Amino acid sequence: MNGKIIVNGAEITVTTIDDKDYISLTDMLKAKDGDFFISDWLRNRNTVEFLGIWEQIHNPDFNYGEFATIRSQAGLNSYKISIKEWVEKTNAIGLRAKAGRYGGTYAYKDIAFEFGMWISPEFKIYLIKEFERLKTEEMKQLGWDIKRNLAKINYRIHTDAIKENLIPPELSARQISLVYANEADVLNMALFGMTAKEWRDAHPDLKGNIRDYANVSQLVCLSNLENLNAVFINEGIPQAERLAKLNAIAISQMKVLTEDHRLLQLDAAADTQSKHD
Repeated sequence: MNGKIIVNGAEITVTTIDDKDYISLTDMLKAKDGDFFISDWLRNRNTVEFLGIWEQIHNPDFNYGEFATIRSQAGLNSYKISIKEWVEKTNAIGLRAKAGRYGGTYAYKDIAFEFGMWISPEFKIYLIKEFERLKTEEMKQLGWDIKRNLAKINYRIHTDAIKENLIPPELSARQISLVYANEADVLNMALFGMTAKEWRDAHPDLKGNIRDYANVSQLVCLSNLENLNAVFINEGIPQAERLAKLNAIAISQMKVLTEDHRLLQLDAAADTQSKHD
């Protein structure tokens, strides 16, 4: 997964490697005045010391013997080492070279922040700030996606119960689809007070369906109703009776959910995200 942050006018790529966040040092160089190279930073003795300590803490396969040799030469005018040589000699994981569309030199976030200090103290502060903002936005999106996927997963449980208990053998695919639509509207009526068709007729200019416009509280309630309806179907409860039970449960749960401050925050985040999409 790749993301972008803007720091002092420079667009910087943030990517995921082995489930860890790495930041493009190549992109960060765009914010530094003059002709500088990552190898200039890497030859600095303080840089080598920092990288060695980081690798010792995070990398059990770090080659200490090769690192000691490099450290002894760091800072000398004749000393020079590339990222590729550093990784190959020490088996380092904090710095990575990446090919392709988002190619360049990437560093684990801790190391990237240290590299940011080499550019300027101001740059480092804004880099950390923008990186944290990106992670916050990703968490908000993750919360929204979890709620949507939870509803989808539970709906599969719900439709499986319909297939096993309400659909007789020898029905055509068209007949089966009609039964599914009918049961889906049991949930729509219980939670939204209208069928899918009634919603479409009332909102001809909107794309999608009634559930696409549900808020987080409604999606959580819908997930619960799907599970309960599956249980009611397995128990052989008639549809009309199930609808009455589900409607009463929906009213009760929505009263609680709409007072939950955590869900209100997720609703606000989801609303903000939808405006940006």
